[in-house]
Amino acid sequence: MTPTQNPTRTPPRTGTNTRIGNGTTRRHWTPKPSGGADPAAHLTPERIDELARELDAIREKVLADRGATDAAYIRRLVDGQRRLEAGSRIVLLFSRHPAAWIIGTAGLSVAKILENMEIGHNVMHGQWDWMRDPAIHSTTWEWDNVTPAALWKHSHNELHHTYTNVIGMDNDLGYGILRVDPDQPWHPAFVLQPVWNVLNAIFFQYSIALYDLDLYRHLSGRADDSDRARLRTEAPRVARKIGRHLLRDYVIHPAVSGPNWATTITANLTANLARNLWSNAIIICGHFPSGVETFDRDGIVGESRGEWYLRQMLGSANITGGPVMHLMSGNLSHQIEHHMYPDLPSNRYAQIAPQVREIFARYGLHYAAGSLPRQLASVWRKVFVHSLPEESWTTIRGLFGRRRTDGSSTRPR
Repeated sequence: MTPTQNPTRTPPRTGTNTRIGNGTTRRHWTPKPSGGADPAAHLTPERIDELARELDAIREKVLADRGATDAAYIRRLVDGQRRLEAGSRIVLLFSRHPAAWIIGTAGLSVAKILENMEIGHNVMHGQWDWMRDPAIHSTTWEWDNVTPAALWKHSHNELHHTYTNVIGMDNDLGYGILRVDPDQPWHPAFVLQPVWNVLNAIFFQYSIALYDLDLYRHLSGRADDSDRARLRTEAPRVARKIGRHLLRDYVIHPAVSGPNWATTITANLTANLARNLWSNAIIICGHFPSGVETFDRDGIVGESRGEWYLRQMLGSANITGGPVMHLMSGNLSHQIEHHMYPDLPSNRYAQIAPQVREIFARYGLHYAAGSLPRQLASVWRKVFVHSLPEESWTTIRGLFGRRRTDGSSTRPR
């Protein structure tokens, strides 16, 4: 799979973050080439500032209220996940027995998902730094994924969360291999993007590592000296971590299993595949479903705090479900709330979601939410639709329309 898309280089963050800028003096939204109305055009600058104050108040209330209950939650979860992983690996020492294989593989799959989603992702966001526990801190946590934590935090926390859904600036908008918006330039390689999307899901943790290395920039010949220097530094770190993971899952654990080595390998393969498919499904439903807005890069220059909130609110989508869904998704089922408050404890998103949704309604904004099957279906529709340039679909619709109206065939004879 070769990354083909080349968003404009994301500029470094400078001076004062736009999220804490002054009040809204005017609306900075600029129309995209594909058109489309400003989804917040009905809001005056004063109303946008009022929105920011309401949303800040929700944040401050949670910050003031977090404490022992929250700390107990994450410590209990970390302990439970480690016990589940250890227990599952022990069961898989006897993986030649079907029951042991099923139980051990299921347990290991859940353990890997929990570590990556509800624990690793959120710890690395700094959600638990306030505890000042060096064992559960964004500066010390190294997650069970082949991309190193420091590399992921740069591409995800610093870039994606700053430039969410800004065409040409948020590289998460298609990950360099998918075209999911009409304002993203089309390339012939996108014809195969349904295939790229499947491969990306299967090998998701490796795809993340390549993405975090900005590999698409090097393959396209757009890398400069600083890019090449960074790749020389980071690529060996990624390679070493991949090696450690392969050694653990496919050499050491099977070797300890003795005569059960082959079935232990298949169990680890299955658990890693389950984690990859699940995390990919959750993550692509965060910003790609229908009803989610994208933004022109000129529109974020000088944006106020209220406008930053609006961009996070309208550029994200939620997945509906119960407590199990929220836990297993790392509470990214509350992607809207997460993007508004990325450093609040994840266990608080379900608590504040009704307040956030009420604010959406009161301000006349669209709260994009749906079940996992519904959101996945809408993402896949975009993957297929945007695999071709818009004019191709116009031609196709014209051909089918002619057949329906006159019954004739436009196929050359």
